[in-house]
Amino acid sequence: MAFPIPPNLTTGTANPIVRPSFDRSGEAAEQAGGEGFFGAINGALGDMQQTQAAVEDAALRAATGDLTSISDFMIAATEAQIATEITVAVRDRAITAFNDIMRMQI
Repeated sequence: MAFPIPPNLTTGTANPIVRPSFDRSGEAAEQAGGEGFFGAINGALGDMQQTQAAVEDAALRAATGDLTSISDFMIAATEAQIATEITVAVRDRAITAFNDIMRMQI
């Protein structure tokens, strides 16, 4: 069953339908700027690396006595721990999904 596209309330014209492109090979993925699933994964891994670097920096400042507040270190450490746990959970789900797909009969 197809649902009609409601008209745009400001212009009275129909909203355009944008179809996603699933071609992620070579130049297409590069031109897209890493958008989509691969861009999300790369962005999440980059964010996780930044939080790990912030923890290392806070630990170094704590060891040298330059850390002004212990709460800064605790917050950075907790953020890094949660980011790592989420990354591991996503990896485990991806592996489970891959294994389920491989077990499917054609």
